[in-house]
Amino acid sequence: MKFSMMLSYAGRFSEAADQVVALEKAGLDLVYVPEAYSADAVSAMGYLAAKTSTIQIGSGILPVFTRTPTLLAMTAVGMDDVSNGRFILGLGASGPQVIEGFHGVPYEAPLGHTREVIEICRKVWAREEKLTYQGRHFTVPLPEDRGTGLGKPLKIIGRPLRPRVPVHIAALGPKNIELAAEIADGWMPLFYLPSKAKEAFGDALAAGTAKRDPELGPLEVVAGGFVAIGDDVKAMLDHTRGHTALYVGGMGARGQNFYNALVQRYGFEAAAADVQDLYLAGKKAEAEAALPVELLEGLNLIGPEGYVKERLAEFSESGVTYLNITPMGSPAEQVRIIETLNELAN
Repeated sequence: MKFSMMLSYAGRFSEAADQVVALEKAGLDLVYVPEAYSADAVSAMGYLAAKTSTIQIGSGILPVFTRTPTLLAMTAVGMDDVSNGRFILGLGASGPQVIEGFHGVPYEAPLGHTREVIEICRKVWAREEKLTYQGRHFTVPLPEDRGTGLGKPLKIIGRPLRPRVPVHIAALGPKNIELAAEIADGWMPLFYLPSKAKEAFGDALAAGTAKRDPELGPLEVVAGGFVAIGDDVKAMLDHTRGHTALYVGGMGARGQNFYNALVQRYGFEAAAADVQDLYLAGKKAEAEAALPVELLEGLNLIGPEGYVKERLAEFSESGVTYLNITPMGSPAEQVRIIETLNELAN
């Protein structure tokens, strides 16, 4: 099993980058740089590429609605070059609150946009011919009746370092998971409960895999949670409540919260509804308290070393290939956690 983590976008990025250097030395395999509606991820990833030498660098995620498909392809080419082939293009639809509320772009047909973006990117990277694409959402070049009429097919000028940059899709809904299993190199689910993975994701993964091109190889599954090694389990689990309640209760409107829907699929229907009601009513502390301990235990790897080793095996047996973790504690403790996980896994 390999280990990945999402870089924090709170605080100064330069400080976070210094910590990535230390985590790389400790054995971290992959770091994702999020974007959300903070600083852009691309400049941060370029900085990381210059500061590191072995760790893979992924966007976690670049929304498919905020850049043209060809700009995403060009970004991947540039990042793959400066990182010497260490880049992973992480894509996702984000959500209507961010896409429409911050970017002012309609949140329409996220699955269709994702599929066409990836198809266009791969045509750009292959560089076999000048780019032409006729889809439902994107047409390249732009037709004469929709512009000046001067657009002509072009081929990316430089030859990409790799003709196929790995693409990971962040997906939680069944149809989006099916799409990831069909066309992506990797799948990034948040709040992954290994004991319920088959019930929650199995059908969608099977449907997508049945349509998957064998040349893509096996699907990487990038999932995990908070990690803390020690005996004060209750305190450490309680530390995860704020983050979990934010997503399950407040990340999206009613009927449009993908994380809340996932927790319901795990069998915590009543708790998911309570957390959302409380959070949207401004009762954040009560929302955090309403999260079941069983859910927090299942999502995270928190406890004594022997227990964490058992959880590693459980995540691996459920299909996870990259354990995507949030190591808890000081910078030094995070380094120790990465070192310990590598020892336990090997």
